[in-house]
Amino acid sequence: MNLTIDIGNTRNKFAVFDKNEIVDVITDSELSISIIQNILTKYSNIENAILSTVKNIDSSIKSYLNSSLSYFMELDEKSKIPVENFYKTKSTLGKDRLAAIIGANNIYPDTSVLVIDMGTAITFDFLNKNNQYLGGTISPGLEMRFKALNHFTGKLPLLNKSESYNIIADNTTNAIISGVQNGIIFEVDGYINSLKNKYDDLKIILTGGDAIFFDKKLKNTIFVNLNLNNIGLNKILEHNKSHD
Repeated sequence: MNLTIDIGNTRNKFAVFDKNEIVDVITDSELSISIIQNILTKYSNIENAILSTVKNIDSSIKSYLNSSLSYFMELDEKSKIPVENFYKTKSTLGKDRLAAIIGANNIYPDTSVLVIDMGTAITFDFLNKNNQYLGGTISPGLEMRFKALNHFTGKLPLLNKSESYNIIADNTTNAIISGVQNGIIFEVDGYINSLKNKYDDLKIILTGGDAIFFDKKLKNTIFVNLNLNNIGLNKILEHNKSHD
């Protein structure tokens, strides 16, 4: 069995795999040795693990994983991956972006696929049908946009997402909500439509913390998978085990 550990900006997700099947997913705001110990105790057949993190973590956690398991790796720009990476600055490519696109490739092999991660930032990542990762874009996420309007203006309040909003708002509160949420919807649909004009086999996968909120609001047909990063990490782990 494998353990994948995805450390994001705001949450940590641990997934237990039996071969390619997800057995369990644990989400926690904290990261500690005790959390990992509990998982390894519950699933004593876990022999391998992979760590992906967007921030620095205590080295003792890596040491514990390395000493407790038969095989442990941390995803970085030197890791072997099962796709061609055409990103020019590999050292600055977010490991979460790389894991997600490989997860998408695992679901839709030999197909053009766009991954949209609706997290702290909104990232768009594209892999063509030749299994070549070409890159993508990064823009502010939902919460970040609300905070920016509040922080960089003198009077606009800090608001949160809402299911109630119109294309034309008749008060300032609704105008902020409409501007932020419709802005994201237009951005995402516009990006998808631009790629669809060029890649007629395009599949779209939505992931990240705000994926469910935006799922039915988008005009395009998309597939939501909230465990995409962990699926990709498991694929990378298996790929590296077989090549070491």
